[in-house]
Order: sequence, then structure tokens, then C-alpha cells
Amino acid sequence: NLQNPFNYIAAKAVFIKIIEDMKNKAILLYLVGFWGFYSKAQHHEQTYFPPTDSLVIQKLANWQDYKFGLLMHWGSYSQWGVVESWSICPEDEDWCTDEDWCTRRGPFAHSYFEYLKAYEQLQTTFNPTQFDPNRWAKAAKNAGMKYMVFTTKHHDGFCMFDSKLTNYTVANSNCPNSKSAYPDLTRPIFDAFRSEGLWVGTYFSKPDWHHPDYWDPKFPPYDRNPNYDLQKKPAKWESFVQFTQGQIMELMQNYGPIDILWLDGGWVQPYTETSPKWGYKPVDQNIGMDEMAAKARKVQPGLIVVDRAVEGPNQNYLTPEQSIPDKPLPYPWETCMTMANSWSYVPNDQYKSSATLLKNLCLIVSRGGNFLLNIAPDPQGRWDSTAYQRLEEIGNWMQMNGEAIYHSKPIAPYEIKQDDTGTWVFTQVEKSIYAIWIPGKEIENPTPIDISCFKVNGVKPLNQNNQTKLKNGVLSVEIRNNPLNTPQVFRVQ
Repeated sequence: NLQNPFNYIAAKAVFIKIIEDMKNKAILLYLVGFWGFYSKAQHHEQTYFPPTDSLVIQKLANWQDYKFGLLMHWGSYSQWGVVESWSICPEDEDWCTDEDWCTRRGPFAHSYFEYLKAYEQLQTTFNPTQFDPNRWAKAAKNAGMKYMVFTTKHHDGFCMFDSKLTNYTVANSNCPNSKSAYPDLTRPIFDAFRSEGLWVGTYFSKPDWHHPDYWDPKFPPYDRNPNYDLQKKPAKWESFVQFTQGQIMELMQNYGPIDILWLDGGWVQPYTETSPKWGYKPVDQNIGMDEMAAKARKVQPGLIVVDRAVEGPNQNYLTPEQSIPDKPLPYPWETCMTMANSWSYVPNDQYKSSATLLKNLCLIVSRGGNFLLNIAPDPQGRWDSTAYQRLEEIGNWMQMNGEAIYHSKPIAPYEIKQDDTGTWVFTQVEKSIYAIWIPGKEIENPTPIDISCFKVNGVKPLNQNNQTKLKNGVLSVEIRNNPLNTPQVFRVQ
């Protein structure tokens, strides 16, 4: 049963055999949670379609070895310190209107239409004069990140790249940034991260709340979906499809090698019995993703496509949001999570500790996933100093312990909890096995654990300050000099 925790190495061989034998047939797997802004704690059973393109299969395997990446939400909305896009969504949902980071505020908050007009005028004042993508890229590399995903366009439709299909861009003359040294912000970001050896991913929103063929200005929007009848106006919808595909191809053709196409806005998909029903009036929104993915891969061979929450062959890996599955999953997956509280810049946001971030990394990796950690630049194009501090601390930890993270697979017993004292998790890299101690609320040494299942001859702490004792397969550990209370790694020999 592939839904249960499993020996990854054996399962990998089975998985490859399934790919060979079944080709385009689907493997029914359980998507453990698709939490986040779309639906809180929503569980949805989906079918995972393993890729059949040999280049995609190989690239996906490489991506699974990378383990740790950076996500950045940045746009004109950062000037107001509100959550990206969602404050202009007219849905009367608690999470969309009442949360501090999402509440409409300021002089236009009393009227939706005045607010929307003012929001769209943020293009005319966006001018990140302290933008320094090279500093970002160096910090990410030093933290041990291996790939980066950047929001080239969020749901509000504002493009952080020089799209020729709309005037609503950072490079348009209406935007002060157009007169800067970097009128197209996406290009120097991609170039900077590539120069540091990281893969490049483009986040792209399929819905576009600025485009007249998605939200027709003749009618008020009533939810996140199109505000007109697509069946009555098929030509209008087809115009939007061509616009969307055109923008994606701009990114694929004009910005160098792209490794990941990370598509958000999962309600834009064909309407089926199993598709998520988001918004007040969900409708069939087929944008021809099979055709789109094929066109993109002609330009970017082996491109990983992540059509989030859309059941089908264009969701090459799954993306639980702000959450960590509670067991290993038998398909490629990635937790995307914020370093602070909000996805986009909010003044005085509260950042997670390095101990928490590293705990999350170890839990995710021990369950077979990747960790995509979000940092939000401010209106001037700067990261908060706390973000740099966290990345430096993570980088120091990775220099000592990264051998237990990269290229690793889950291995039984997967996890051993010791109440509030902490948790043991386990990874395997080829023939090496690692026991990772994640400290809990009580700063105490772990109680001895039986690791005789590994046929162990010895245990070596990667932090030489720590002490170990192994007797009859039972490991005792003394943690020394761990001021940040970070996870501690032991190589089982």
C-alpha cells in the first residue's frame, strides 16, 4: 500500500516500474492536506500522475535531492503592507477580510471600488530604489538553498516582468521603476540567482483580476472567479486563454533557462466532480494546460510544471501550504511556508526562529519532501535584517549538517517522539543513515533510543561538541553547546 510509510529505496524501484508500465494511467494517492489561503485545513483526494517525459523525470529526481529553496512574494502591494492581491477579492470570507494582514485599510477602505482603483494606482508609485538581487542570491546560496521561485505575477495581474501583452507592469512608463537601472525586475533576479548556481522558478498566477477578459469592468466582481458567463461569451474567455498562454511563453522564451513553472490560482481549471470548489460561483475555466505545458517544454526541455491543486499530468509535484504532512508521502512534494507570518511584506512582521525553521526543514526532509521558504522584500526592494540573520544561522547549520539533508530519503522508523523533550527523525543518503534530534520545549538531553534496527557499529555526532554512547544497539546522547536549540545530527555507522 503506497499510502503507508515505506522504505523509499524499495518504493522508488516500484515507482519507476509503475511509470514504465502504466504510462499515462494515474496512481490514486491521497493528498494529505492542501491548507492555506484557499481553504483552511481542507483535505482533498486527488490522483497523482507521474511524468512520462524522461527529461522531466530526471529533473524532478534532481529537484527532490535539492531539498531547500527560496520563494519570494513581491509586488506593488508591498507599499501598503497588505497581503498580496487578496484585499481586492470581494469574497466575504473571514480569512479574506478580517485577518490583520488582509484587512482593507487606509482612506479608501470604506468603499470596495475606491479601494480597487487606489490599489491599481500603486503601479504609479512603485519604485524600489534599494533593490539588490545579488545580495539576496548570495544570502540564499550561503544558507544552502538550491533553487528559487519568484512571483512574476500574482492574482492582481501586476507583472514584475516586462510583458508586452499588458501595460500593467513594473516596466511600463506609468511605473517610476521603469526609469531605474532595472526596469524589468524579474530579469536581474533570475540572472543573480543563476549566477550563484541556483535553479530558477517562475511563480505565475493563472487568474488575473486586472484583465478585462477575467474581471469584465462592465460588471462588479463577486468572487475570485470570472464575473461573466463563460458559456455565453466563449470568445471573451478564449481571448483570456490566449493572453495567459502568451504571458507564460514570454517568460519561457525571454528569460533564459527556467527550471520550474509554478502556477498558482488552482480554481482556474476544468470544472469536474473532484475539482476544488472555490469562490461563490466556481465555473469551468479551462486554459489548455496540456497544450501550454507542451509548448513551454519545447523552449525549456525538462521543465517541471506545478499546476497547483489541479488533478492531472501538469502537477509534477504537490504543494501543501503552511503545513507539514505527518508522514512520508509516496510522491514528490514540497511544503511552501513563510519565514515570517505573511507571504508579502508587512511592517514589523514576526519571524520564526532559526530553531523552528530548521526543525521544519528536518521534519519535511525526513518525510521525503522539499522545503520552499518564503521571504518578502519591502517596497524599497530590501529584505528585513532578521531574514539575513536567519539565513546566516541556517547556513552555518547546513555547513555542518547538510550531508544528512541533501540527496536524502526517509527511512524507518521515520520518527520517534519523546514527549516535550523532543523528536528523533531519520534520513538515509546512499548507505549512510542519520539520526536527527529535534529539541522540544524542554531543553533536555534525549532519553536513550534503540537503533539496533540499523545494525549499527557506531554513532558519530556531526557536532563534535556532542557526546554519544552506544551499548547493545541503544544510543545515549549528551547535547553540549547548542545555544540556538537547533536540531543535532548523528551519523549511524
